[in-house]
Amino acid sequence: MNKIIFAFVLGLFILTGCDNQTNKENVAQTTGEQSAFSENKIYFFYSNYCPHCHEALKYIHGKHPNLELTMVNVGNPGGYKLLLQAVNEYKIQGNQIGTPLLLIGKNYLMGWAPEYENQFENYAQSFIK
Repeated sequence: MNKIIFAFVLGLFILTGCDNQTNKENVAQTTGEQSAFSENKIYFFYSNYCPHCHEALKYIHGKHPNLELTMVNVGNPGGYKLLLQAVNEYKIQGNQIGTPLLLIGKNYLMGWAPEYENQFENYAQSFIK
């Protein structure tokens, strides 16, 4: 039953296209467990219809035009599967799942708002050339 509720909530976030919560609880640091995601890449999980995703990309490309992002469209079955894997590996709580999701080394940012810019800069420092 919990898996059905989780899938429903996750599907709802995917269909709405974004996580519009902008409180500090959405910015988190993960534990140091082994991950299937490379710590040498920044993964950007997005939905085509998510305004927060577009805001995040505009900021990132504006500040760091040469920063490489591995883009993952959660609207595609493979992208959705990777999102579920990231949620599991980074231990992201069900009520925090949405887009954009940025995996940056051992850290993640869920959602986007101007107050997340400094946290992004801190996490991405080793990726910025």
